[in-house]
Amino acid sequence: MPQADMGLVGLAVMGQNLVLNMSDHGYRVAVYNRSRATTEKFIAGPARERDITGCYSLEELVRELKAPRKVMLMIRAGDPVDQLIQQLAPLLSPGDIIIDGGNSRFSDTDRRVREAAASGFRYLGCGISGGEEGARHGPSIMPGGDASAWPEVRPIFQAIAAQVDGEPCCQWVGEGGSGHYVKMVHNGIEYGDMQLISEAFHLMQGGLRMEVDRMQQVFADWNRGVLDSYLIEITADILGYRDSDGLPLIDKILDAAGQKGTGKWTGISALDLGIPLTLIAEAVFARCLSSRKEERERAAALYAVEPVPIDGDPEEAIDDLRDALYASKIISYAQGYMLMQEAAEAYGWNLNYGDIALMWRGGCIIRSRFLGNIKDAYDRNPSLENLLAADFFVEALGQAGPGWRRTVTRGIRLGLPLPALGSALAFFDGYRSARLPANLLQAQRDYFGAHTYERIDRPRGEFFHTDWTGRGGTAASSTYDV
Repeated sequence: MPQADMGLVGLAVMGQNLVLNMSDHGYRVAVYNRSRATTEKFIAGPARERDITGCYSLEELVRELKAPRKVMLMIRAGDPVDQLIQQLAPLLSPGDIIIDGGNSRFSDTDRRVREAAASGFRYLGCGISGGEEGARHGPSIMPGGDASAWPEVRPIFQAIAAQVDGEPCCQWVGEGGSGHYVKMVHNGIEYGDMQLISEAFHLMQGGLRMEVDRMQQVFADWNRGVLDSYLIEITADILGYRDSDGLPLIDKILDAAGQKGTGKWTGISALDLGIPLTLIAEAVFARCLSSRKEERERAAALYAVEPVPIDGDPEEAIDDLRDALYASKIISYAQGYMLMQEAAEAYGWNLNYGDIALMWRGGCIIRSRFLGNIKDAYDRNPSLENLLAADFFVEALGQAGPGWRRTVTRGIRLGLPLPALGSALAFFDGYRSARLPANLLQAQRDYFGAHTYERIDRPRGEFFHTDWTGRGGTAASSTYDV
């Protein structure tokens, strides 16, 4: 007699911890891993004396599951997911559910939802954030796909998700690949947050000449204020960690960052949809630049920069840096929400932006205090045009603005790169400008390519072409937008 509420394939660290989390909440789980030894080790170790069944074939896994069968995949994204679906599909019955909990690209998930429906079973793409600790004790879960499958998995997912003020950090996202899209944007914001914090660290160390202990204290203090967040918290922990010789470990870590691609996907989607996701794009490119370590060392010998002393009170500079970090973080989230709003329109999704903020308030890597303010903003106005139009953020940016500008100026004077902090400020200044120099861009485009332009003294939608040299004709190129 089938007993298991959920089947899970893939017993790497995330898969194992999700299984243990489900078991903690009273759910019976059957597990399978491609490597038999991994399954045996898990069953004999962490899963010992729990209601967790080890299976050694997909056929055995499927037989252990209650109807409708629910099979969760925690495996590497891409071709491995498609290959596993092909193996599972003949074993499933109409109405059974496959759940992809990996970092799949949203377009792949969208395709798989359609293919599954055509084959008679249901498919969910669930973004999961929180790392090892979150998976074990309460992650953020972002489910999307076949809406008819959501009631079947909702009790399990909302039970194991992080809880904030009695609300689970797991709500229905929407159709198709929307769950994985929201997770992709989450990861892009994560890239931005990490880069912003790293730039603050760089300015503290390279500009303010602060010792590690003092930096650790500052980040710990910041975590008790408006910057309260998981990434600020762990930064304080990292700066307080000592190597075996008693010296700060941070000073021994090579300054070459890696990446797995979700930040890049976010930037590509923004370019496809024409959204100015400048801060996250700079965060991705900063990682790319960091990886050119040896080349940077050669360039450093060619372009030595004389240190410029910081004038004024160092404590005021720290306060300015806090304001700059806070303001830039707001911009990062605002850009992420701009992208989700555009994607929802482009792909026909009905996203609840307040619920997305709720899902990110706990369990996930970008959890932070002001996500509650984002939820409040969308609760007050579900059709809010942009987060930057909400009263809370208008006031916050107004207060943080002077320190933000002084911080970016300090970085320029010191020759320290602040690409994320600087691009956030440039975006903000562009966004609040009623008139930008794009009129000259349009004139240039019309001059060399007859791409036409609109006029401020005529209705929008009327296009004009000028024979700028007197040697051209009246024919104009077609108009189009990204």
